[in-house]
Amino acid sequence: MDGFSDLNLFALVARHRNLAAAAREIGVTPPAVSKRLAQLEKRLGVRLMNRTTRRLSLTPEGELYLANGSRILDELQELEQLVTRSRAEPTGLLRVNASFGFGRARIAPAISDFVARFPAMKIQLHLTDRPLSLQEEGFDLGIRFGEVPDARVNARLLMKNRRIVCASPRYLKVHGEPSVPHDLTRHACIVLRENESAYGTWHFSRGKRVETVKVDGPLASNDGSAVLHWALEGRGVVVRSEWEIGAFLARGELVPLLTEWTLPDADIHAIYLERNQLSVKLRTFVDFLGEYLRLPRVAA
Repeated sequence: MDGFSDLNLFALVARHRNLAAAAREIGVTPPAVSKRLAQLEKRLGVRLMNRTTRRLSLTPEGELYLANGSRILDELQELEQLVTRSRAEPTGLLRVNASFGFGRARIAPAISDFVARFPAMKIQLHLTDRPLSLQEEGFDLGIRFGEVPDARVNARLLMKNRRIVCASPRYLKVHGEPSVPHDLTRHACIVLRENESAYGTWHFSRGKRVETVKVDGPLASNDGSAVLHWALEGRGVVVRSEWEIGAFLARGELVPLLTEWTLPDADIHAIYLERNQLSVKLRTFVDFLGEYLRLPRVAA
């Protein structure tokens, strides 16, 4: 039995964590995939996966096989590209995870341009309301805001980004501007609930001074587009990212507030597991994404 073929199959099943999904991707039946996995485990003399009726999970031996095997597959692909082409043009599949708002607005258009330039590439973009684990969900790349807390991943800065407190001129004409963060307790604040952050708690800093404000208002949502729309209508004060509201600030449709204070870091990073750092396809895509996001955008 071909060891590289077995390794490819195992990596595919590990990515999907589901026999039926893996079988669909390669056009065979689930029992055929199950049989191949059983033969691989018998040949290696270890169990690589724990099987339940709903989901597969990797054993410690399976995690080791996947981590080192994925690196071998990437290196083999690079070797074949070097041998068969004068330049290493990326080929293959990348699975990318990003947030709904930024993913729709910036990552999806970038992917469209990327596959037009590199037609041998395939990209699967999975948008979620909160970040997913690259390791557990089988993603090659994640787009993340703010600090990268997991030391087990590599991170590449794609673009600088600030969080900004703002409101429309219509709202400010009626209610006035806050002078210090605590003034926000007397304003209608539009709250966005996302990830695991504390609901309605905004953190400000100015030099060594730190101020935490519990805000409230009649409107709240888990969707950033809805929150921005309400702010533009004059319904209250909001915190949004610079990438999203830059054009509205430039046109005066939104006014930045408390400009001497800063909010937590919101720089945008591409993160990927250490085993993927040598992949031509991943490196090419991340380089392309960084260049794409730094290009000036025409105001909407």
